[in-house]
Amino acid sequence: MSESPVFSPWEALVALMARLRDPVAGCPWDRRQTFATIAPYTLEEAYEVLEAIARGDMDELREELGDLLFQVVFHARMAEEAGHFDVQDVARGLVEKMVRRHPHVFGEVRHEDEAGLKAAWEAQKTLERERKRPPDQPPSALDGVALALPALTRAVKLQKRAAREGFDWPDAEAVWPKIDEELAELRAGLAAGDVANIEEEVGDVLFAITNLARKLGVDPEAALRGCNAKFERRYRGMEAVAAARGLRLADLTLDEQEAIYREVKRGEA
Repeated sequence: MSESPVFSPWEALVALMARLRDPVAGCPWDRRQTFATIAPYTLEEAYEVLEAIARGDMDELREELGDLLFQVVFHARMAEEAGHFDVQDVARGLVEKMVRRHPHVFGEVRHEDEAGLKAAWEAQKTLERERKRPPDQPPSALDGVALALPALTRAVKLQKRAAREGFDWPDAEAVWPKIDEELAELRAGLAAGDVANIEEEVGDVLFAITNLARKLGVDPEAALRGCNAKFERRYRGMEAVAAARGLRLADLTLDEQEAIYREVKRGEA
């Protein structure tokens, strides 16, 4: 009896994915999936990687990176079944791109400082975007900013691209009047009962605040994520305090809830 082949972890993962998608012996759920149905899971796994990093939990990070890698292999397997490419093509293309973008490591090019290195990196990415652009589409400084990015992250990327062309505030202080202007327009719209444009006006306020965060060197996505975590921590603390006193937050007045909130906040100091 011949011995079973010994697979590397990578080969085992690729083989496992092929088995899950097998039209006869595979998993019915996995076989039903498409690029569109799997995409939300891919995004979710990426965010779970970020959460593990934020917690500094290396065991969790290892597991979440595995889940994200599984998503990559899943998409590649579906592409292979459709005759487009396979996971080896994905890895090969990635290696080629990284070598191309690092001529200072894999070639003879050298840069004097980090600014020169960054400029060369951006120039290479610009060439790659130009190759991808449809021939009937005019070039734009905003080419290649993915539509599927979180809105705050995409706002920062759009603003940075425009800033390269000189369309930018000189400093953070110069952004404040724009924020005041957008807030005034939002208040005016609310006062006039202009419900149809409220969403747009709120968006303008958020975009202006994102500009301020960028000029201050703050990632607005990370800042809001941190604020969410702080709110969740404090609200759970409020629930715990209320429960310890035999109370339910929902039964308390807003003033009573606020008093407990301040108590929890003081406890964090």
